[in-house]
Amino acid sequence: MVYRDLGRTGLKVSEIGLGGEWLEKQSAESVKAVIDHCAAKGINILDCWMSEPEVRRNIGAAIKGSREKWIIQGHIGSTWQNGQYVRTREMTAVKAAFEDLLTRMQTDYIDLGMIHFIDEKAEFERVMNGEFIEYVRELKKKGAIRHIGMSTHNPAVAKMAAETGEIEVILFSINPAFDMLPATENINDYFADDFGTNHSGIAPERAELYSLCEERGVGITVMKGYAGGRLFNQKASPFGVALTPVQCLHYALTRPAVASVMVGYKTPEHVDDAVAYETASSEEKDYATVLAGAPLNSYRGQCTYCGHCAPCPSGIDIPMMNKLYDLAVMHESTPDTLRAHYKQMSANADSCISCRACETRCPFGVKIADKMESARKLFK
Repeated sequence: MVYRDLGRTGLKVSEIGLGGEWLEKQSAESVKAVIDHCAAKGINILDCWMSEPEVRRNIGAAIKGSREKWIIQGHIGSTWQNGQYVRTREMTAVKAAFEDLLTRMQTDYIDLGMIHFIDEKAEFERVMNGEFIEYVRELKKKGAIRHIGMSTHNPAVAKMAAETGEIEVILFSINPAFDMLPATENINDYFADDFGTNHSGIAPERAELYSLCEERGVGITVMKGYAGGRLFNQKASPFGVALTPVQCLHYALTRPAVASVMVGYKTPEHVDDAVAYETASSEEKDYATVLAGAPLNSYRGQCTYCGHCAPCPSGIDIPMMNKLYDLAVMHESTPDTLRAHYKQMSANADSCISCRACETRCPFGVKIADKMESARKLFK
């Protein structure tokens, strides 16, 4: 298992994580079998957004005796009322639900206290300027949570969170299909039956979000990495081609700032399917060739940091160089930190000899040598 830095939190998380939703309505024995198998495979981060009492109890029982080995991503604002899940900002219910989470998980702290599910800008402003955030700050002050995070599907809201300087982790929905779509406050837009055929590459606001999080040290954990399984089916896929779980995982894990993908499991076999990523070949991970040949929507002309351009005869890490450039052009003037990173690279855009060998290997037809020249001028 590979472990990655979770932004500036100081935590190292397994790049394959555990999303708890599929553990609902499972027996205590089944939940323990899945969690024990995750631990055996090196998974050390789990997300519990669910407010349903029994699944919380079962997860708590499964990690009893090994709590310190787990990084728990627990949600604040997900409540259980009258036998059903309710997302709320009503503080009496919010506080009771968080105390319930601690009790049923048999712990006195949550590593990542996630402000639960904000997709509207107006709601983000209300939360960050009201009693909700004051409660979250109080939890952190007394050690009931160690870091403040937030979950959202809207890149515009995620950007606002990253810019606060207070939110250290964002649970965000990332997959090749969602990445084509512009920011929206309506989650149902991401699950529309038809995406059309007018999308081309990563929506600018999503690319900007990933770069901003990388720059600010805001860690990203990923939800909906498989788009609900839609990407596994050629007919349902908005690309007109099917991807594998390993390809979807590789796509998410090649986004800037991404530390871990929260995958849902019902059985130990499901865990094995995801952890197979760690031993998969380059060919098995290759999402780029599949997307480049897709008959519908296209990533043509855009670098996805897939690495097909390697090897460079001058030794340039082209995906990293492109990430630095994409970060830099977000600013009116290039930050000194990016200039320093550029100079510290053993080979950077200054080393490019414009042989264009990389371009013959790029599935998306990116004019890499031209981009290196632009980077050379930008960082001069």
